[in-house]
Amino acid sequence: MPIVTNFQLKSNNKIKINFNGGDLSSDSGLLLIKEFAGKIGLHNLVKKIFKTTDSSIRNHKDHENLLQVIYQVLARYFNDNDADELTDEPVLNTILDKDGLASQPTLSRFFNRMDDKTLEQFNEILQTLRKYIYSFNNPEMVLLDLDSTLLKTYGKQEGENFNFHYQSRGYHPLMCFDGLTGDLLKAELRNGSAYSSTGVVDFMKPVLDEYFNDYPETDLYFRGDSGFATPDLFIQCERNRVSYAIRLKANQNLYKLSQSATESLDELTVDNKLDYKVVYGEFYYRAASWDYPRRVVIKVEKPSNQFTYQYTFIVTNMSLTPFETIKFYANRGTMENFIKECKLGFNFNSTSSRDMIVNENRLQMHILAYNLFNWFRRLVLPESMNKMMIDTIRLKLIKIAAKVIRSGRYIIFKLCSSCPYKKEFFETFENIRKMPQLE
Repeated sequence: MPIVTNFQLKSNNKIKINFNGGDLSSDSGLLLIKEFAGKIGLHNLVKKIFKTTDSSIRNHKDHENLLQVIYQVLARYFNDNDADELTDEPVLNTILDKDGLASQPTLSRFFNRMDDKTLEQFNEILQTLRKYIYSFNNPEMVLLDLDSTLLKTYGKQEGENFNFHYQSRGYHPLMCFDGLTGDLLKAELRNGSAYSSTGVVDFMKPVLDEYFNDYPETDLYFRGDSGFATPDLFIQCERNRVSYAIRLKANQNLYKLSQSATESLDELTVDNKLDYKVVYGEFYYRAASWDYPRRVVIKVEKPSNQFTYQYTFIVTNMSLTPFETIKFYANRGTMENFIKECKLGFNFNSTSSRDMIVNENRLQMHILAYNLFNWFRRLVLPESMNKMMIDTIRLKLIKIAAKVIRSGRYIIFKLCSSCPYKKEFFETFENIRKMPQLE
């Protein structure tokens, strides 16, 4: 029963407060994402594919729980306990067509029911959605940016371990992005002590197979840091016609082979030891573990006001000039922004369960939320917004206040009249309407 008693402020007796404002929400912008999700078929696809091995009759079905978590993540309700406070949230209930959301204990039981089979279902859902996105926005090229990161853990959890590179305990997942769009093509949770290249060939195989079979006209490019400089990965790229640029760790043999470039830099700096100078070069190099020599391009630079030279070695099968190859590799820095967005904007650190398989499934849920938003951002948001981070979009377009009015036939959301982004809201809605409907 609503509280109708008025509370009068002593600081200003003209102000009265009560809790009789009706159903209100601060997340009405989620309705835009729901409309977009309907166009790409997310809800129907999840209902068709996703289920756990549990056969019990439940009030909250598996696919409903999955969708609830995705929308909670999009609205930045990251804590499991947030579900208890969102039970009657009108926007989320309308989006999910429910009269009450699943509680925290219900979601916890749902998490613990997931296993290897649900991991396969997540992959199927993501690939099916990607196929639809590509059906009207097929890329001419995809840039496979591979990296690893650390997801911190919260106690004695299966698979967590100390990682020497990050000097911290946690999980050490592999992540493969499309460096041009920011789409997260695949991520896999690994033991915290795993080296960067551990399992990388098996990890990349499904991704390369998907593009080879489904998108044969799409050119594939690959970038990776020195942690992935393994001959098995070189061979995998070469056999799948993938153009790659992978950094090599410096060693004495590489320094010797770059002597010509070093001497050229000596000549450039003989009369000026203060200004920045750089020299590019290339040579063929064969490490002891390689079957044959491969092309290596180098960059030797003298930073301003320094006397020590800095070397960059990139092994590649591309025909770009050394300068172009180094520039191509250097743009890989954008991936760090993608990882930062995943962690801060989508809470990829939500790996607090005891079992590693449960944590990997939870990670996949957040990956779906990330990709759903990334497609939403680049396909339907106004140009003025399609480069913004998720937290900015939340503030401007998702966290919009609304009052819910229910009639016999309709549910009307009356959004805040003073919203400064009404124009962008309507433009986004119109862009969604113009999208082809999934058949």
